[in-house]
Order: sequence, then C-alpha cells, then structure tokens
Amino acid sequence: MPDLPPPPRGEGRGEGGGQTGRRMLFGLALSFLLLPALPALAALPSFQSVKAAHIPSEAWLLDRHGEVIHSLRVNDKVRRLPWVSLSVLSPAMTQALLVSEDKRFMEHTGVDWRAVVSAMWDNLSGASHRGASTLTMQLAGLLDPDLNRPTGGRSLGQKWDQMKEARALERTWTKQQILEAYLNRVNFRGELAGIHAAARGLFRKHPSGLSKAEASLLAALLRGPNAEPAVVARRACGVAALLAPPRPTCNQIQRLARVALARPAQIETGPQLAPHFARQFVARLAKPPKGGDRLTTPLDARLQRLATQALEHHLARLLDRQVSDGAAVVLDNKSGEILAYVGASGLTSLAPEVDGVTAPRLPGSALKPFLYGLAIEQGLLTAASPLDDSPLALDTPTGQYVPQNYERDFKGWVSLRSALGSSLNVPAVRTLVLVGGERFLQRLRDLGLATLKEDADFYGYSLALGGGEVTLLDLANAYRTLANGGLLKPVAWQPGNMPPSADGGGPGRGLRPSGRVNTPGVKVPARRVMSAPASHIIGDILADKSARTLAFGLNSPLETTGWAAVKTGTSKDMRDNWALGYTPRYTVGVWVGNASGAPMHDVSGITGAAPVWQTIMNALQAPRPATQPPLPPGVERRPIRFEPPLEPDRQELFLTGTGQDLIALATDTAPGPRIQGPGNGAILALDPDIPHDRQQVRFSAHPPAPGQTWQMDGQPPDPAWLQPDGSLAWPPGKGPHRITLHGPDGKVLDAMFITVK
Repeated sequence: MPDLPPPPRGEGRGEGGGQTGRRMLFGLALSFLLLPALPALAALPSFQSVKAAHIPSEAWLLDRHGEVIHSLRVNDKVRRLPWVSLSVLSPAMTQALLVSEDKRFMEHTGVDWRAVVSAMWDNLSGASHRGASTLTMQLAGLLDPDLNRPTGGRSLGQKWDQMKEARALERTWTKQQILEAYLNRVNFRGELAGIHAAARGLFRKHPSGLSKAEASLLAALLRGPNAEPAVVARRACGVAALLAPPRPTCNQIQRLARVALARPAQIETGPQLAPHFARQFVARLAKPPKGGDRLTTPLDARLQRLATQALEHHLARLLDRQVSDGAAVVLDNKSGEILAYVGASGLTSLAPEVDGVTAPRLPGSALKPFLYGLAIEQGLLTAASPLDDSPLALDTPTGQYVPQNYERDFKGWVSLRSALGSSLNVPAVRTLVLVGGERFLQRLRDLGLATLKEDADFYGYSLALGGGEVTLLDLANAYRTLANGGLLKPVAWQPGNMPPSADGGGPGRGLRPSGRVNTPGVKVPARRVMSAPASHIIGDILADKSARTLAFGLNSPLETTGWAAVKTGTSKDMRDNWALGYTPRYTVGVWVGNASGAPMHDVSGITGAAPVWQTIMNALQAPRPATQPPLPPGVERRPIRFEPPLEPDRQELFLTGTGQDLIALATDTAPGPRIQGPGNGAILALDPDIPHDRQQVRFSAHPPAPGQTWQMDGQPPDPAWLQPDGSLAWPPGKGPHRITLHGPDGKVLDAMFITVK
C-alpha cells in the first residue's frame, strides 16, 4: 500500500456530523449483521510486507567496519525512523493507546459493535458527534489510502469498506502485529510519523523509555495532532486518569506539554562524526541515497573520533592565540581511501560549515619537498649540494623580492638536506631560480594541485615558499605520491578491501580489514609524476631529525614512535599553518588557522598543526612502529665529507652515478665551469628602438669546459647562436628562460634563470 500519513483528527472521535453522520450510522445499523459474511475488498498485505515497506526518512553512512558514523535526511516531507518492535516499546505507551483509542481492542474482532451502537444513538439524538473506529479500522485506513476520509468525513461506502478491511486484518494478523504496525504508521504531530520519530522528536528518547506522562501526551495527540499544547494537555490528563496507578498528575502533564510541544521537534538519529565528508561523499554518488540506505564509506570510526578529538583539544589550547579552525585528513597510501576526514572543529570553530579539507589556502613551506625533488631528479642538485643561505634580492616588475627565513637570520652555506629539513627560505628561492618557475608549476599541477590555475609569472618567486593556494586534500595526496615512490593515484571516496597493514594501522588496535561495501572503488591506474629514486631521497630528508636541528632542534612535535617523513608550512602573516607527513602505510595532513583568513598570533608549524599531526601519526603507529623503507633501485648510499667542514661527515643518498665523496665549495683558485652572463635571476627588457635581430644576450663558460654544450629551455640552441670561442649569443625572447651548461657526458655543470619582459 502507498505510504501516506493519516489525515488530521478533530476534537473527540467524530467521523462527521449532522445529517451525513446520522445517515451513515443509520445505514450501518441496517447492514452490520451482513458484515461477517462479506469478503475483504482485495488481498490484504501481510504484516511482514508492511514492515518491509517501512522506509525511514534517513539514510546512514557506515564506517568500513559497519559502524554508523553519520545520518542524512533524504525525505523532507515526513520524518520517519526505523521500525520499532512492540516487544521493546514502553508498556505505558500501549496502555495509554488502548484506554484512549480502543479500550475493548483485545475483545473485538475488528469492529467494536458496542461502540458503533453507542455512537449511532448519540449521533441520531444529537448529543455528540462520536465515531466508532477501532485501532484495527484506523490501521486499515493507514494501509489503504482509498479508505481515508475526504474533507467532510468518510462516506458510508468508505466506512463499510473500512470495517470489512478491519475484519479481514483481524483474521490474518495477530493483535500484537496490529498494534505494532499502527504505532509505526500513525502520524503524531507535524511531520513526525510513527512512534519512533515522535518519541525522539518530542522527548529526545527512544520509545522504550517513554513514561506514563509522555505516553498520555502521545495518545492524546492522535485525536488532534496539531492541536494547541493546552488542548493536548487537557486530553492527556483524561487519558492519564484511566491508567493503572501510579498515575502522573495533571500538573506534570501540563508542564511536559509546555516544554515538549512548544519547542521545534529535534531528532538526533545517531552520531554525526563526519558532516563535511558526508556532503562530499553523497555528491559523488551515481544516484542520491534513498531512505533506509546504509552506505559503507572508507572512513574508520575510531580514527575519525581520534582525529576530531586531537584537533579540538589542541585548538582549545590555542584560543588565546587567535586560532579557531582546523582540519585533518588521513589517507591509506596503497588504496587512496580516506580513513579520517575532519573538516572543522565543532568546539572552537566560528564557521563550522566551512570545510577546511577542501578550502584553498596558502601552504607556505609545505611545497618545498616537491621543488627540491625536481632539482634532484633533473640532476641539478643532490642532497649534499651546498646552498647559499644569505641575503638575496631579486628584481621583479613590482620591485625587489627579498625572501627571509622564519627566524629572520641566515645560516650561510648549508647542504640541500639541511635547507629542506630546517625549511630555510632563501635556498628554496635560489633553487626555484635554478629549476625554473614554469617547470616547478607544472610539477605541482602534475601532482594534482589543481587550484594553481595562474601562470608562473603570476606566482613569481613566491611559489617556492607556498605563494599559491591549494587544498589540504590535494596536498595530502601529493605527499602520498612521495610515499608511493612518485606514483600518483586519485583519492578513493568509495571503500575497497584494504591489504594487511605493514606497520600497524589504527589507534590502539590496528585498522581491521574492511567489511562488506555497497560500491567498490573504481580502479584507476597509477601515473608516474616523480622518479622513485628522487621521491625516496626527499622522504629520507623529511624523516631525518638531524636535518631539522637548525630550525626545530632534536626534540619537536615532528618526532614519532616510528619512521615518518614530515614537513610543516606557515603562510604569510601566519594565516595558515600546516603539517603533512607519511609512513609507508599512511599519509596524514593537518591544517590550522581561521576560516575567516584572520592571522594567528605567534603560531608556527611546530606549535600549530604539528602536535595534532603527531597525535594522529603516533596512534596509527601504536600497534607496530613504521620502519625505514629500503633503498629502491637507482639510489646509492655513500660516505661524504665537506670542505670546508660546513656539516659533519655522514652517509648520504645519491641518484646512482651522481655520488661524491668530497663536497667542496668552489674557490677562486680552482673554479669549476660557471656561466657568465647577465646574472642569475636577471630580468631583461627588450629595447623597442633596436631591431629585434640586432639584440643579443651573451653567455660564456668560465673557465671553458672541453666538450661543453649549451641548452636553452631544455633544447639545443640554434647553431647560428654558437660563437667560435664557445660562447652563446642568444636573441632574447619574452618570458622566463633557463640556460644550462653541460659537460661532454651531458651532466649539468651550471644553470642560469632569466626573464625577458
């Protein structure tokens, strides 16, 4: 039968009045003796089919183990919750229902003839307008919309059919089934359909815990679902007076009615652990969810709770530093499944609806690993290469760009390992000049940072220090690419079967294998973005606490119980703070800041996002701490020393064929081949008064390298540009350009980056 709520009831139990009611009851009086012999109108539904057709107005999201983590309302016309068995219902409710609506329910067979005769007499005499509908007759009306009364009351034929349906129900259903179906189908007030929704919405409790006063109110509502609280309370007092003692007093019922019926109905249908994830998850479904659906997600409920609590507790400690918002995400490296997704802090956030996982923000130094990885991959630098951390001023169209370190000091010459580990800014900008802005921007886009939509000139040198907005989810997946040896795969929103954990996995007990899923994740082939050797070297640097000592010391919130690579980032004016890192098994990303974009007060990566990251990562590693990944093919480890001794002797990682035992700074007495030209980072302007073919920029090698070759933007130059002395006379073209000098073996000896306006 169609699932429709019952029509409103009027005062008393009248089914119509005046001449219509008298004619109807007179007809019934003449024909009721024939009723037992007449068949039902049609085949009646079984109790089990009615129960199976009960569709809640909610859908539920389950975690990967089947635990409910979030509910979604999908029917905005009626509020209906799951079916409630009569065996768990409060006895007070069934007692109140029977004394109010059908006190001889257990005796009659669908029609209460005593009530029919009494109602007929009262209506004929004009004393009152009473009906005689039993609970079984009312249920028949709920199951068959053709039996519902139109405006002005039911017709004689409808009443007759309703009685026949009730008699048929009594022959095939038990009394308990009739009561159970009635209470689950009947409308109580407003949009609240069924006893489950009514108890939750009005009294904030399960129907099993209803008191006599609450049951009396609910029974009274059946006579007038939308009546004023005072009217319902008066009727409920009459119901309560018929209950077995001890009975609630009228004063108790009136106070309850004023509270329960005056406030808006509010239903808590279960935990709301992942509101931001739920919106994203549903938006990606092929079809919108239906009432009663139970959709399995990749989330882990225990990890989701832990990440939420870690974020909320830490943000509460930062309130005096003008911090109110944060977000966290945990990815499984192999499958890409989202194991935890916290879009906002519910306790401290001033904008809890804003999803911090997908909102674009400035990542600060969190982009540096990809810049250095590109330089290593291209053979421009190694992890041991000396980089100059000294004052730098670069010309730009809007003035000079002068990068500074977080601590406003300079470390002098440092290795790439120390520059990345301690997050020094000036060496990163120098590396961007060496690599080229266009190439770095393309690498970031290849990593899935899709919000970087402008060209390289728009971002300029600040791109090395996070001068372009990205999302936490995209950036976490980029770090997952590092964890996977340079292989990029998209995030998986649908669950799949997780392989056994290699380094533990889960807060305190390990993540269990996933259970049944409603929709398997789509298999997407991996795409190589970075080389596996370069990715491994970057991860080794990010896990090296000795490389962090210049900026963070030996003990910091970046230390974990097992091996983990991690990088922090802080945007300009301390508006955004990040910590992203990974083990071989998991990637964790955390953002802390303000949804409004307001700056924080004295909050860095160590004091902001890192403590939350550390808590989550330690929980993931609790069952079994992660171990350092083995060296992949293409990486070699060898001892090195510096001359002069910039850093202590150590074992260092190199791409195969690029290793050096001695890292020595070039001196004037023995300089290596270097490009002589307008200067690294120079910005040149074409002269409009000189023909373009007469304008040239000269590059030369000093000292000249035997067998040297040139490349302009990665391509061999036009032979006409090569001069007899081995120099290069280049006709400038607009845009950024990278000039590289190569030895006879093709190895890059030096590079220069210029821009022509």
